[in-house]
Amino acid sequence: MRKLVKHKHQEETEINLTPMLDVVFIMLIFFIVTTSFVKESGISVNRPSAKTTEQKTSANIIIAISENNEIWIDKSLVDIRSLRSNIERMKATNTLNSVVVESDKLANTGILINVMDQIRLAGITNISISTRIKD
Repeated sequence: MRKLVKHKHQEETEINLTPMLDVVFIMLIFFIVTTSFVKESGISVNRPSAKTTEQKTSANIIIAISENNEIWIDKSLVDIRSLRSNIERMKATNTLNSVVVESDKLANTGILINVMDQIRLAGITNISISTRIKD
């Protein structure tokens, strides 16, 4: 005669991490997509100082004018004749549509005016000029 031995079946408890990992990956994708990165013009500019400077929290296009009257956008030298098309291209990919112009204090004022005209002709009216805070 055979003896039937009953083994206690113990359930192993484990935590299923798959739903949590799904949520973490979705959050990671969300933060990557919505993050705005700091943009640089590509050169160092000696900006003029002003007492009435206001801090601007966001701008998605930064244009720099060097002391040699060179125009820089996204670390590349741009000719004044192609500035408008570059701004229009950048405007199509951004939602804020604001421009900050960093002009060296030794740069020609006429170049600054031409740059601002090209920005307005590209359809952007939210233009700021970057300065240093005067002590």
